[in-house]
Amino acid sequence: MSQTKNPQPDLPADASLLTRIRTGLHALWVLKDENADPYYARLLHLSFDGDTYARLAEAMRRTPEGRALLDARRTIPGDRVDLDRLARLPEGTLGHRFARHFAENSIEPFTFEFPLRDDADFLNKRYRETHDIHHLVTGYEIDALGEIELQAFYFGNLGFRHAALIMVVSLPYGFKSGGLRGIGRYVQRMRAAYRRGKSSRPILSVPFDELWSCPVDQIEARFLASVSG
Repeated sequence: MSQTKNPQPDLPADASLLTRIRTGLHALWVLKDENADPYYARLLHLSFDGDTYARLAEAMRRTPEGRALLDARRTIPGDRVDLDRLARLPEGTLGHRFARHFAENSIEPFTFEFPLRDDADFLNKRYRETHDIHHLVTGYEIDALGEIELQAFYFGNLGFRHAALIMVVSLPYGFKSGGLRGIGRYVQRMRAAYRRGKSSRPILSVPFDELWSCPVDQIEARFLASVSG
């Protein structure tokens, strides 16, 4: 995945709803072909979910664990993760699976190169840095369908509007994979992922950076609801 360098994205706090929608849709269009672009990824999140991150941060500050994570600003910086060390952890652990994920797919961890003005910005940073971990612990693949399933999980778990938009604009994927029956299967899987997210602990509050040596199946059992149809 390439990560295009662009000027720092920003959206005025008083940007109109129309401006946010137009800007967010443009970012989504670019990400269709450059899904790892950090500039447009952040712009998409700012356009549709700046206030969502703020609400998530407020809710986290109401719990001791959430306050500790926000105050410590736990981070998994992509340019400083020691994948070789993690690869030496026992098979099945988060660290081992994380390192193998990048090796098998010939990709590198995401980075976040924008200043942190507040807790909301930090959660956006944490989302980007832990996105691949979310694939590992939820079991949703990194192919097109798995990515959309993860977005459905995010919509239920974090309330991301952009995730709901991605599900809607991806409906043709279900049709292409099997006509009307394909759409039916698509909707069923999205509903299951949404419900699973809704019933799980907010994934941005999970201290993955402390769980490298923990088996992935134990992390899933501890923090996520079971898969259901």
